[in-house]
Amino acid sequence: MTSSSAIRTRPTLWLSVGLVATGLLAACSSPGTDKTSVATTAASDSATTAPVAPANSPLQVVAQFREPQIVGVAVLPDGRVFGDFPRWDNNPVAPVAEIGTDGSVKPYPDASWCQWNETVRNEPSKHWICPQSVYADKAGMLWVLDPASPGIKGTVPGGPKLVKIDPKTNQVVQNISIPESVASRKSYLNDVRIDTQNNYAYITESGVGSLVVVDLKTNKARKLLAMHPSMMGDTTLNIKADGHEMIDPTGKKARFNADGIALSQDMQYLYWKPLTSYKLFRIKTEALRNPALSDAQLAEQIEDLGKAPASDGMEIDANNNLYLTAFEDHSIKRRAPNGKIETVVQDPRLEWPDTFAFTADGMVYVTNSAIHKTPTWNKGVGKQDQPYHIFKMSLPK
Repeated sequence: MTSSSAIRTRPTLWLSVGLVATGLLAACSSPGTDKTSVATTAASDSATTAPVAPANSPLQVVAQFREPQIVGVAVLPDGRVFGDFPRWDNNPVAPVAEIGTDGSVKPYPDASWCQWNETVRNEPSKHWICPQSVYADKAGMLWVLDPASPGIKGTVPGGPKLVKIDPKTNQVVQNISIPESVASRKSYLNDVRIDTQNNYAYITESGVGSLVVVDLKTNKARKLLAMHPSMMGDTTLNIKADGHEMIDPTGKKARFNADGIALSQDMQYLYWKPLTSYKLFRIKTEALRNPALSDAQLAEQIEDLGKAPASDGMEIDANNNLYLTAFEDHSIKRRAPNGKIETVVQDPRLEWPDTFAFTADGMVYVTNSAIHKTPTWNKGVGKQDQPYHIFKMSLPK
């Protein structure tokens, strides 16, 4: 997604005839737009190649969307669900949305924030340009991470930002601009975790390959460990999705850098991994918060936790089990604190499982973004054969 959050190289999305006919893919939202339904029915997904749920699958469909492509999901303590739909090749009306129980989407926090066109180009800090991640922190605040790189073609100057919204008022209460010295034109801010204990944000950045640490008291952001091996995807592994290597139109293998991120329950450790990699890393957050440490000194504190599946999103439960979305075999894996990895659920509908959201009552939400089915990775031919989803299931004991 990622949980995303995922690192992508500009996926081009397949547009269903039904979507175009109903006009769900709008050019840009307008102040008069406040609610658009993107719910689909089983009948609209009747392609014979569409994955079928196993009889024993614990995954329940929360919402489904034929287009645009969903990436991130967040769930508040009161049960409200939010999603983000980045501006890659689609231009969604609601790039950040509150998802209704009927599958509808409502631009969030309002239609103005969701608008991005020529009329607002001089206000890049006040609009969602290409939001990549939504995240609910332990205090019940909603955070949106916007790398501001439409189509992943380069950041819009003044656009990269981390935004805090109070869901009780639906108002932005903190808007942190990430400067170009930290989020360069080639950067892509990917996923975020909020340390409510120390008042910091930790972000994976996948364009260059780095971590970004933000002091939420001063709004100061720092770029760390840029292009360190722990941040970089590996093109030698022949990582596959649906059994096929991902090759872009230029013939290059997919290389996705630092992506998945998770914060331990005591907020003492930050975990991350490059997407196209079988390695998992962590570091003490205390080290990341220390501006006196150089990258070389930080690198000495990185722990290589060994092999882990190629994955997009990560999250940690109350028992410090690390969950990973494993796109190579349509599954969700769980890594115990002792390093043992097991499969929690395997379901063919998990076409590129992306981003997690955990709830206090023991539920896990996950999106599937089907990145490998987009034309970029299929010689220009989109192969998406089912809607994008938000699923949920009970966390296993």
